[in-house]
Amino acid sequence: MDNKNHIIRFIFYLSIILLLVIYLFPGSLIGYLLYGDFSRQLYLIKNPIGTSINHFICFFYLSTIGLIGYSKGKKFKKLVVFLFSLSVILEILHTIIPERSFEYLDLIANMSGVLLGYYIIKISKIWIKYE
Repeated sequence: MDNKNHIIRFIFYLSIILLLVIYLFPGSLIGYLLYGDFSRQLYLIKNPIGTSINHFICFFYLSTIGLIGYSKGKKFKKLVVFLFSLSVILEILHTIIPERSFEYLDLIANMSGVLLGYYIIKISKIWIKYE
């Protein structure tokens, strides 16, 4: 395994830890850090569906970086299952975390981010193979 792959995997694991802290914190930790208000959400992109786009971007990034890091190994399929499960479990946990709430749009955005990341990496692997 080359040094680039080690760095990508390190960034992936660091991103998972950051995601867990942000996702499981009661209230908006980023809102507090940026605005001094736990109830204020950060909007990465203004849109009519609210913060669900943030969920999509986050899980797309996490899936893409993780699947790149494990694209040449037997753990690729296991990682897809892990990321999909993580996206569902974290949103379900919002039902018991104070100041957080379960939202179907967020759940769909989480899963969509994982699926898009998976398909992009899968297609790029096929494309590179046939070049």
